[in-house]
Amino acid sequence: MTWSTLIKPTAASAAVGNASLHSPMTPTQNLLLAALPADVLARLAPDLEPVALPLGKVIYESGIELKHVYFPTSGCIISMLYVMADGSSAEIAVVGEEGVVGIALFMGGDTTPSRALVQSAGQGYRLDARGLRAEFGRHSGLQVLLLRYTQALITQMSQTAVCNRHHSLEQQLCRWLLLSQDRLPTNQLTMTQELIANMLGVRREGVTQAAGRLQTAGLIRYNRGRITIVDRSGLEALVCECYAVVKKEYERLLPTHPASRTDTAAA
Repeated sequence: MTWSTLIKPTAASAAVGNASLHSPMTPTQNLLLAALPADVLARLAPDLEPVALPLGKVIYESGIELKHVYFPTSGCIISMLYVMADGSSAEIAVVGEEGVVGIALFMGGDTTPSRALVQSAGQGYRLDARGLRAEFGRHSGLQVLLLRYTQALITQMSQTAVCNRHHSLEQQLCRWLLLSQDRLPTNQLTMTQELIANMLGVRREGVTQAAGRLQTAGLIRYNRGRITIVDRSGLEALVCECYAVVKKEYERLLPTHPASRTDTAAA
């Protein structure tokens, strides 16, 4: 089954996406851009192009030369997926308002073996390769910020691999839910169980059972492709150590991180 058939905007996701596309947006809604010195952001601003990022949009494919980096803003989540030759896939990281998609452009690689796909609709800014490289070579502050973000992203990728190998599906699902909510302004996620299964690289039946146990425990509520996190502290108590490792590394390396607001959102 293709991603285009897996990711079909529901009425709820379409409403969220349409609302976000008509809301005011500024570059500082992306936390990396907000952390830049004023003079650096001023030089980049003319080249920052506002873009709509609808649910299911493929930002880039494996092996394709990257032309832009993308800075998601509030509520938008982009999944980085590794897709096998037989079409099966697994998510290796998520990027929201705390980060940037397309690190190969400033790491010197120009291409990447992963696919970037919009998991939660929203908006963002894109910056062409020439503008990014010019400022990257000019300002050490931008270099340090982007490289620190890359270290945090690598930690997330590494911990995802460890989690998928050593921890239960229920714990993996808790980790995925918490990482996603950290990047959203609400406690609701629009996501089918089939898509979650493809993100985690497991069978749908396993996700159905794991989600059922979380719902029975009163931690989440699931209905027609919408997941509501009812008890975030309960999820944090159940999740494996991987979530805390990733969260702490982001908080250590980056000036601001959206996870700090999630307790308020859950309440």
